[in-house]
Amino acid sequence: MKKLATVLVAAGLVFSASACTAPTKLSTVETCERVQVVLSNQANKVGKSGLVRLANQIRPIEAVASDELKTALGSYIEYADEASKETPDEDKLAGMQAKNQEANTALSTFCQ
Repeated sequence: MKKLATVLVAAGLVFSASACTAPTKLSTVETCERVQVVLSNQANKVGKSGLVRLANQIRPIEAVASDELKTALGSYIEYADEASKETPDEDKLAGMQAKNQEANTALSTFCQ
């Protein structure tokens, strides 16, 4: 009986430890699917609060995104964070336009 209890406790520890491991990286297709859900939400397209929601919904995806889309998602987050400020830096936003164009191109290329 003690051996069975020891085995069960050990199995429980292994199982709980495996639940704490870092999340796995998403494939490009999986990343695209998640991003498309966020981008299709009309509430994320309305004003500064929409930009905040957009950035907050993309952050966890970016953390596990495929290598092909990680940079693009980072650009979206950076832009949304700046644009949603009370007084956004217009020069900084203008400088981010090229990165956003690259991000749009990456999404168009990989997420068809």
